[in-house]
Amino acid sequence: MLAVPQDLEAEIDERITHYPVSKRSAVLPVLHHLQHHFGYISEQAVEWTAAKLGLEPIKVLEVVTFYPGFRQEAPGKYHIRVCRTLSCAMAGSYELMESLCDKTGIDRSGVTHHHPIAISADGKYSIEFAECLASCGFGPVCMVNDDFHEAVTDVDGLLKQYP
Repeated sequence: MLAVPQDLEAEIDERITHYPVSKRSAVLPVLHHLQHHFGYISEQAVEWTAAKLGLEPIKVLEVVTFYPGFRQEAPGKYHIRVCRTLSCAMAGSYELMESLCDKTGIDRSGVTHHHPIAISADGKYSIEFAECLASCGFGPVCMVNDDFHEAVTDVDGLLKQYP
């Protein structure tokens, strides 16, 4: 079973109280808390969430597999999300993705819809495309962990910030 720290479980328990009519409605916030803490949603996290909310694990797994924001595998130390929607694509996000992969040694050939993350061999970096990161006038944009970067043209300079 998943070892959830006591303080995290207390946060989750408090969040669940916001959904008194149906605990099932708390699936998304619980999963967000777990992913923020562990970096991804493991099979054990699915089972823990289901037990916490009194659901069948398949009901939680359906949510995890439906929303692309939930990762089912551990990302690298620095997880990069590159926006690929129209304005960022026109500003060079596909070229940015290619350059980031070249500089970090990431091979994206095995990426699929259900496994959108590619990880560098040393585990330092991981990367995936993201849908709109909400800065359409300043593309291409990306996020490294929770840090937001606009108009990214200097890939070397960006990566130097994450040694």
